[in-house]
Amino acid sequence: MERWSVPKPGDAPGLVEIARRWATTLADTKGVTLPTNELQDVLLDMAREVHAQSDTARDAAVHRFTALYSASPIGIALAGPDGLIVEANQALVRILGGEVADLRGRAIAELGATERDAGSLAAGIAELSEHDLPRYRERLKLTHATDGPLWVHVTLARLPGDGSGTTYPVLMVEDANELHLLQETLRYQNLHDPLTGLPNSSQFLAKLEASLSESPAAEIGLVYLDLDGFKVINDGLGAGVGDHVLRGVAGKLCSVFTSHDAFVARLSGDGFAVLLQGDLRAPHVIAMVQEALTELAEPIYVGSEGIGVSASAGIVVHAQADTPEEFLRAAEIALHRAKEAGKAQWMLYDPELDQRDRSRYRLGAVIAGALEHGEFRLSYQPTVQLGEPGALMAVNAGLQWQHPERGELDSAEFYPLAAVTGMTIPLGRWLLSESLAATARWRERFGDAAPDVCVRLPHRLAIDPDLVLVVKEELDRHGLPGNVLRLCTDGISVNDPHGEVLDSLAVLADLGATMVLAVTGTADLELITRHQLPVRHIILSGPVVDALAGPQNETAEHDLRHLIERARALGLRIGAEGVRTRAHADRLRDLGVRAGRGPFVGESVTGEDVDQLIERHTR
Repeated sequence: MERWSVPKPGDAPGLVEIARRWATTLADTKGVTLPTNELQDVLLDMAREVHAQSDTARDAAVHRFTALYSASPIGIALAGPDGLIVEANQALVRILGGEVADLRGRAIAELGATERDAGSLAAGIAELSEHDLPRYRERLKLTHATDGPLWVHVTLARLPGDGSGTTYPVLMVEDANELHLLQETLRYQNLHDPLTGLPNSSQFLAKLEASLSESPAAEIGLVYLDLDGFKVINDGLGAGVGDHVLRGVAGKLCSVFTSHDAFVARLSGDGFAVLLQGDLRAPHVIAMVQEALTELAEPIYVGSEGIGVSASAGIVVHAQADTPEEFLRAAEIALHRAKEAGKAQWMLYDPELDQRDRSRYRLGAVIAGALEHGEFRLSYQPTVQLGEPGALMAVNAGLQWQHPERGELDSAEFYPLAAVTGMTIPLGRWLLSESLAATARWRERFGDAAPDVCVRLPHRLAIDPDLVLVVKEELDRHGLPGNVLRLCTDGISVNDPHGEVLDSLAVLADLGATMVLAVTGTADLELITRHQLPVRHIILSGPVVDALAGPQNETAEHDLRHLIERARALGLRIGAEGVRTRAHADRLRDLGVRAGRGPFVGESVTGEDVDQLIERHTR
C-alpha cells in the first residue's frame, strides 16, 4: 500500500501534483538502479516543469497588477529606492495634468504645492521605513500642471523590491478638490448671510468671543443697527425690492465702517452689527454712526424708484461686559431706547439707564405670576358733581399692584409693560370682573342709590376684537344690566387702524353700557362726529384741565370755553379728571364742567372701603 506524504500548508495544488507524478516516475524503475546521468535528466525535466509553472503564475500576477495599475481611478506613482518616480499611471496624469514624462525622475516630495505639503510627503516616506508603518495617509495640496494647488487625499505605502528586504515607495492620489470646495462652500454658507454676503450672527458671535479673549473689553466697541419700518418696503413693494435694499444697506455700512478692524455682519432680517477694535473714543464712534445714518437716508434706487430707508442704532463703547451675550444685550438695550425716542437716531449705552430698564423689564416679566398670586387689587375714586361734591355720579375703578418689594404701584407703572408682555387682556378682564362684582354688591346693599362703575379700557383691550364678548360674559356672570357700566376710551384707541373699536363701541352701547371718551383737545372731540361714536359723556384730562389749576390763564380759559361749547352743541355731558382743589373745581364748574374727580374730593380707596365711601355720599 502506497503512502503519500501530507502536503504542507501553503503548497500550491499544482506543485503537489507535480511532486506526486515525478515521485511515481522515480519509484517505477522496475528494480533497475538508474545511472546518475539519467537521474539527472529526470530531475531536470521536473525542475523545468516547476519553473515553467512558476513563470506562468508570475506572468499572470504581473499582468493583473499592470491591468489594475492602468485601469485604477486612483492616481499611482511608482518610485525607486531613492524616492524618485519611475512610472505613473494615466489616472495620476489626469489628476495632476501634464504628461507621464513630466513626472518621471521627480522626487515624490516635489509634488507638494507648498513647503508644508512637500514636508508632509517627505515625512510620510521617512515614517514608513523608520516605524515600519503599513501606510501613511493625509489630505494636502499637490501642484497641478496648469491650475495651481489642488486638494487631494494622499496614501504612501511601500512595495517589495527586487532584492530580499528591499522596498520601494508608492504614491496613491485621490482627487479631493471638489469635496474640499464643497466643504468650503458649505462652511462659507454656514458663516455668511446668503443675501448680502456679510458674516452672519454665528460668525459674528464667534468673532466677538475671540476678540474678548484677545483684547480687554475697553478696546471693543459695538454698533447695533436696525432699519425703521422695513416691513413697509417688503409689504408695499415686494420681497425682491426689500432684498435689493438690504444689499444696498450692507454695501453702505461696509463703505462707512472701514477703520478699527471693522467687522460688519447681518444678524437678523433687517438688523446689522459692527464690531470695532482698538483705540476707541465714544465721539469718534458716534461720528461714524452718524455718517452711516446719513448715508442710509440717501435713496437706494431700484429701477427708477428711489427707496428711502432710515435706521436706529445702539452704541456700546467701553462696556463692562465679559461675554458676547452681555455685549449684544447692552447694544440691543441702547437700540430699543433709540427706537422709543423716535427712531432714525442713535443712542449710547448708559449703565445707569440699563439698570433702571432691567428693573422695569423684571417687573413686566412677573405680571402673570402677580395676577395669579392675588397681588392686584381695585382702586376706587368717586366722580362727584362739582357744584355739590356730596352728590356721587359714578365710581371709577382702576388697578393697583401691591408689589411685595416695591410696594404700591399705579397702573401707569405697569400697563405699558403689560402691553409688551401680552398681559393687558388678562389684567383688563380681571379689572372688569372685579369691578362688576363690586357693582353687584353695591346694588344689593344700596339699591337704586348704588352708583355706576366706570372702567378706563387699556389700549390693548379697547382695540381687541373680543371686547364685546368679554364685557357681555362679565355682565352675565354677575347678573347685571349693561347700563350699570361706563366704559372709557381715548382718541388713540379710536384712531388705531388695527382694532375694531368703532364696531365694539356701537354694540356695547346697544347693550346699554355708557360710552365715555377721554378728551385732551378739540381734535379728540371731533372724533365723535367723524366716526358717529355712541358717546354720551366726555372726560376732560391732561393740560386742558391742568392749565386752570394755577394762576389766571386767559388763553387756557378761552380754549377750554370753546371746547365746552362744542361739547354742549353735541349734547354731551362734561366731566373732568385731575381736579386738584376746591378752587380748581369752582373754575371748571364756572366754565360749564358738570362733574369731576381728583384730590379735591378725597384720595382713592381700596377693597370694601369703597362701600363706606358710597354710604357717606348716599347719606
